[in-house]
Amino acid sequence: MSIRSLLLFVISLITLCILSSAAPAQSTKAGVAKPAAVASVKEIDPQGLKGLLKRETARPLLINFWATWCDPCRDEFPDLVKIDSQYRERGLDFISISLDDLTEIKTGVPAFLREMSATMPAYLLNASDPDTAVSAVDPDWHGALPATFLFDPQGKLAFKQFGRIKPLELRAAIDKVMSGK
Repeated sequence: MSIRSLLLFVISLITLCILSSAAPAQSTKAGVAKPAAVASVKEIDPQGLKGLLKRETARPLLINFWATWCDPCRDEFPDLVKIDSQYRERGLDFISISLDDLTEIKTGVPAFLREMSATMPAYLLNASDPDTAVSAVDPDWHGALPATFLFDPQGKLAFKQFGRIKPLELRAAIDKVMSGK
């Protein structure tokens, strides 16, 4: 075997070793890319919504009502995803409720949540009369989107915003509720 052949063989062997040991980002043991965890979408009716509002845990609850066709909702969602990631570990429960058409439960809504990297529990409201659900959350709310509500650990409404949230304002309200002041 010539020196040149031996050198090519060694270089090929080294290259093969390097390439086979490099692991792709987010790989599993099987070598298949692992998708980021995203929220799954469940259907909820007005009675189920009332059940969500009855807190069994003494934790603050943030609820955001939105729809994929609502531009202000889409604009604010990245801020809500950040708030969820910052406060979940500290004890904030966050639920998003879509008011999209029920036909979007397996298509448009999950696609949007994946795009936003949303991991909070997500529901799609199934109500022939959404006003029933709307009044269960807040009698002053007339269904305009987006709408965000923060409840303290005792279930008392502590903050509400009709229209796009102001992240600093919402964070201040969450901090206040979480500190118990």
